[in-house]
Amino acid sequence: MLELLPPLNDHNLPWMDTIHPIVVHFVIAMALIAYVFDVVGVVWRKPALFEVSFWNLLFATGAIFVAIIFGQVEAGLAAPYGAARQILDIHTTIGWSLAGVLSLLAGWRYVLRSRDPQILPVSFLGVGSAVSALICVQIVLGDKLIWTYGLHTVKVVAAMREGLI
Repeated sequence: MLELLPPLNDHNLPWMDTIHPIVVHFVIAMALIAYVFDVVGVVWRKPALFEVSFWNLLFATGAIFVAIIFGQVEAGLAAPYGAARQILDIHTTIGWSLAGVLSLLAGWRYVLRSRDPQILPVSFLGVGSAVSALICVQIVLGDKLIWTYGLHTVKVVAAMREGLI
């Protein structure tokens, strides 16, 4: 199956650079801003912000699956070493979990919006804060994979190809 892919470049990828971080930044921004708009909407009693939040959450839910697809492919081509492998496994598990949780959250939000778009229960905000915290943990793990272990960076890929890592 690998013969169907174009040759790997200096980043050990069949395309120019990593796509997963690009897509995942949209997910991070949309999911966190959805939570912020929910909190501001509840605190300042601005239910119009709930509409903005709903659409951000919906698009974040769709985009996370695109991020996961590219993340899985790029993780498979990363050849993680040492502790990076463990962090990548945790990062992958949390990523798939977030996809499920965001899907459930978007479904719950859809039901709440269908019943009364002007009201958002505090329990939804509680779950939103837990999801936001999980997203922050995911950010730290992803940063560690890039900035500490250098996955898909030219120097680390070159060192792996030379057998130094």
